[in-house]
Amino acid sequence: MCGRYALFSDPPVLADEFGLADASYERTYNAAPSEELPVVLDDAPASLSTARWGLVPSWADGPGSGPDPINARAETLTENRAFADAYRERRCVVPVDGFYEWVETADGTRPHFVSRTDDRPFLLAGLWETWTPEHRQTGLGEFGGSGPGRDAEPVRSFTVVTTEPNDFLADYHHRMAVVLDGDERDRWLTGDDPRELLEPRPFDLEAWPVSTAVDDPTTDRPALVDPVA
Repeated sequence: MCGRYALFSDPPVLADEFGLADASYERTYNAAPSEELPVVLDDAPASLSTARWGLVPSWADGPGSGPDPINARAETLTENRAFADAYRERRCVVPVDGFYEWVETADGTRPHFVSRTDDRPFLLAGLWETWTPEHRQTGLGEFGGSGPGRDAEPVRSFTVVTTEPNDFLADYHHRMAVVLDGDERDRWLTGDDPRELLEPRPFDLEAWPVSTAVDDPTTDRPALVDPVA
């Protein structure tokens, strides 16, 4: 499961790490669903684009009319209607400095920040879609909720792919985001069927407990990633 993450590397560092010509973005220590966030799309691999976190399929009635999934299970990407076309034709990567996992402890649920042991940014595998208002036909969405009207703007959105946890993450959650090295970026973005990247694999990660202030998606400050006792 990946429900919050952080991206705070200096833009030139991010550009150099992932071969980007343009890496302008606002740092975030608490990226949350429904926010517009930086991604690298398969049709623009040399620059950062932005997309809303929470996939809105092209056939949906619009943002908020359905589940808008923030995660996609790797095991069912080719079978799930919401993800199958995007897996074949619209992949992206999500740059991060780390992500949060919530762990049950003797003192209650405690968020932990997971990052690389060398503190370098890394990538999460994702899928993206563009929803356009001409798909909006009625006042009620397919899932029974109200959605945007006919004058709504197109929405580009993404979801993060998850898989079974590797040995390290298994102590923190029963799922993990699919983590990619920089040299795996192009294989994910343009490979015919890069499903070998979806298998849980070793990755040099570390984790530490952080403040429960991260529970509030409106809170965004550097101290969120600081270790707490």
